[in-house]
Amino acid sequence: MHGKQKKFRVIRKLLLLVMVVCLVPVGQAYYLSYKHQKQQEHLKNLLKEGTAQKEGSGSRNEEGLQGKKGIASQDVSQRYKNLQKENKDFIGWLAVEGTEIDYPVLQCEDDEFYLTHNFYKEKDKYGCLYVKSMADVNTPDANFIIYGHNMRDGAMFGTLDSYGEEAFYREHKWISFDTLYEERVYEVLSVFQIDIQDRNAFPYYQFYQAVDEKEFMDFYRNVKEMSLYDTGAEAKFGDTFLTLSTCSGVGEDIRFVVVAKRVLD
Repeated sequence: MHGKQKKFRVIRKLLLLVMVVCLVPVGQAYYLSYKHQKQQEHLKNLLKEGTAQKEGSGSRNEEGLQGKKGIASQDVSQRYKNLQKENKDFIGWLAVEGTEIDYPVLQCEDDEFYLTHNFYKEKDKYGCLYVKSMADVNTPDANFIIYGHNMRDGAMFGTLDSYGEEAFYREHKWISFDTLYEERVYEVLSVFQIDIQDRNAFPYYQFYQAVDEKEFMDFYRNVKEMSLYDTGAEAKFGDTFLTLSTCSGVGEDIRFVVVAKRVLD
């Protein structure tokens, strides 16, 4: 009997150890998620402080994305000066109504840096939304690509795949990406998934500037053909695009992509 009790105690200790080992990564995940949320709240507060200094302006979320359509560009440097002081790599703010996407966008010489570092340049698996060094934020190229992680808790581009449903798109056609110098509104043009390791797949991520109309139309026709549904939106040579790219969660090499066309006055 004594031997059985000892055996049960050993088993209980082993089960307790297994439970602790399993709970540690869960606890770490919750902590990192909480830390990320607090940091984003701080960044949004910095944004609100800058916005409040603009006469007649409300908070970023109060403006409404579609409401900005047709509004003349304003001096937005005041709005973002606090964020730029915190990190000189800050180049703009991306917001997508109906999703959790409401984040600063970063750019530096190392194209891999913000995959693994947060706004304050600390090691962080959440990373940041970022653009590659070759992207010119001041002079809009034919295509401006923003990358971000697809996080399980919905952070970063974790809710971008909401656009996989046409019904969601119908209610959320507009995307806002403001730079340090101007406000920009984009209309969703195409939504697709693609295997970047497929040799026959269209390399959307290589398109930044159109050398001529043929190159522009090649990109435009390909992204329209790949779209999961017909958005009805159209583009012409001279238009500029915003491309949001993230992992789809279906496979390591599968990307979920949203391409939008800039709407001008």
